[in-house]
Amino acid sequence: MIAQIETLPHRHVLTLPTEPSAVRIARETAELALVEWGVGLRHPMVDPALLILGELVTNSVRHAAALSPQLTVIYAAGRDRLALAVHDRHPYLPALVPAVAETGGGLGTVMELVLGLGGTAVARADADGEGKSIWVTLPL
Repeated sequence: MIAQIETLPHRHVLTLPTEPSAVRIARETAELALVEWGVGLRHPMVDPALLILGELVTNSVRHAAALSPQLTVIYAAGRDRLALAVHDRHPYLPALVPAVAETGGGLGTVMELVLGLGGTAVARADADGEGKSIWVTLPL
């Protein structure tokens, strides 16, 4: 997937403190980047992408802040694809599986949404095993 991201012509990287305000800033930055890249905010993929991004950043804020004072958001887009990633320095690598109807929530709900939209998601550990990135790609 990283090779695919590198081929996308539009990219933006944002590093933020791992605190609650990061969710709002990451979403607002995504909106600005999408408009700059010619993806209108009324595009049917934008609201789901912002929801997914918000959940990924929220997870880092809730679960990684003690070990990761910063998180990084990577945005990328091309003519037919949008990619988002959230990186933190917490070593836990979550399983990306759809939620069971009875439990719902969190990354499981994100996975259901991603798969329902025809997208993909992967969790990648850092080379040193002390951090990870969650990458999501969605069709445009």
